[in-house]
Amino acid sequence: MRRRDLLLGLALLGGATAAPAGQMPIYPKVRAGEQLQFPRDHGAHPDFRSEWWYITGWLTTLDKRSIGFQVTFFRTRPAIDSDNPSAFAPRQLLFAHAALADPALGRLRHAERIQRVGFGLAEASSLDTDITLDDWRLMRAPDGAFTTQVTSPSFRFTLTLTPTQPILLQGESGYSRKGPEPAQASYYYSLPHLKVGGLLDQGGGDQPVSGEAWLDREWSSSLLPPGAVGWNWLGVNLTDGGALTLFQIRDKAGKAMWAGGSWRDSRDLVTLLGPTQVRFAGEQVWRSPRTLADYPVAPRVTVTLPGVERQFEVRPLFADQELDSRAGGGPVYWEGAVTLYEADRSLGRGYLELTGYLAPLTL
Repeated sequence: MRRRDLLLGLALLGGATAAPAGQMPIYPKVRAGEQLQFPRDHGAHPDFRSEWWYITGWLTTLDKRSIGFQVTFFRTRPAIDSDNPSAFAPRQLLFAHAALADPALGRLRHAERIQRVGFGLAEASSLDTDITLDDWRLMRAPDGAFTTQVTSPSFRFTLTLTPTQPILLQGESGYSRKGPEPAQASYYYSLPHLKVGGLLDQGGGDQPVSGEAWLDREWSSSLLPPGAVGWNWLGVNLTDGGALTLFQIRDKAGKAMWAGGSWRDSRDLVTLLGPTQVRFAGEQVWRSPRTLADYPVAPRVTVTLPGVERQFEVRPLFADQELDSRAGGGPVYWEGAVTLYEADRSLGRGYLELTGYLAPLTL
């Protein structure tokens, strides 16, 4: 992160003080039964407290090396005085993180951005995906393909991500429970098996890359139940064309407070998974030499499907995929490229996210 961005981020967060009770923003609730509308719901939902456009995937270089990548744009509506007339009041903030997981380096290359919305420097359209954050972009073309552009001192890329499958509505038609109370939920959909092509520069000039990715879209005003410290999330593009989504919300003792996900098979049939059907069990634990946080980077996962229980092993591309985004106002978490195995047979590749292992996650 450039020094200018860091100073601006600190100033923004410092100025986003809580409003008096009578002037607090009224955040809409996530409700079951709402029908998502496209392309409208590809765009921003500025009334809600938070949302993200989350892209993870695997790239292949010309010399057949595998590199994981992540690029995420976040929007948040701070709890500040909504009647403040100043054009500098941070009514909406945009954050972004990007990372490369290259085994040749053995740790993440990471960059981030933060800006208040406005002044032509940070914008997020409500009509479709079209996000500008300084010199970073994410936009969706009329043909449905997404393009993202990231520039940093240590790497840069321009990638086109083309859908090959229909939208996967998570939960009940896009209403995804995250806790025992109905309001502890998000609107959530995914686009697995995105075909990726573009250019990647890690210091030696632009190199063509190809690959496959996954896009997650969520927005909410009250996501986590009280007492939750973080979550484990897994999204895998299965080799047979299916898609597996699993998540587990944890308390400070590591106990599951809620869980869920979905399994879309090769015939496009979707099985929704509830709290009793998903179990994460820690296997290989990796300790960060920088933060001393312990992450279960190679969990064993059990999924109960109708008539059968299946057990999977998650193996990381390499262990050190910790992402420290505190300089941009974000958390420390583990976000890594992984391969899914069943009885030592590879089933697909995706990403594992582990939050709340250093400190409780706050949204």
